[in-house]
Amino acid sequence: MDIVFATNNQHKLDEIRNILGDRFNIVSLNDIGCHEDIPETGDTLEENAWQKAEYIRNKYGLSCFADDTGLEVDALNGEPGVHSARYADNTDHDSDANMEKLLNKLGNNTNRKARFRTVIAFLEKKEVCPCGCTNIWKKHQFEGIVEGQIAYERHGTEGFGYDPIFVPEGYNQSFAQLGIDIKNSISHRARAVRKLAEYLKEK
Repeated sequence: MDIVFATNNQHKLDEIRNILGDRFNIVSLNDIGCHEDIPETGDTLEENAWQKAEYIRNKYGLSCFADDTGLEVDALNGEPGVHSARYADNTDHDSDANMEKLLNKLGNNTNRKARFRTVIAFLEKKEVCPCGCTNIWKKHQFEGIVEGQIAYERHGTEGFGYDPIFVPEGYNQSFAQLGIDIKNSISHRARAVRKLAEYLKEK
């Protein structure tokens, strides 16, 4: 079963493919010839995820899912949240700059509580008649959350994004220290993708 994942982020693609396994063929934006920047102008993770999924549906007519993920830090009133990827000077995916800004803003604040939250928007094309001339679209939304703490400094080299400074609840190492296998079993994205996979496996 082919499903478009509305991203060209190789880290995300690898993570999703590892979690879903071989039963589903996850197709990237590059694979369908989509090279333009899809707008992400929403004020929430949910709005951004649906915006990306609907863009692919409207332009390509394919079943697809899109995700948006944010790191929410309690002491910073939920920052960086929906702006996580562009937290530092609106620069997209500059992980070093994003982590530096976050650690500087937190300083020595002892309230390090934070969470990663992933929202997946899935638009499923359902053919109404055998010839495929008519179809409807079903909308599904899945969410995954992992609670944790922000470390005082970076630890580890695996993973991506804020992984070196996020210590998930129940562990004393960062995502970047725990390694891909453990992260993929407990992460926010893993939890959201498992809900998507459970739905797909029922089909």
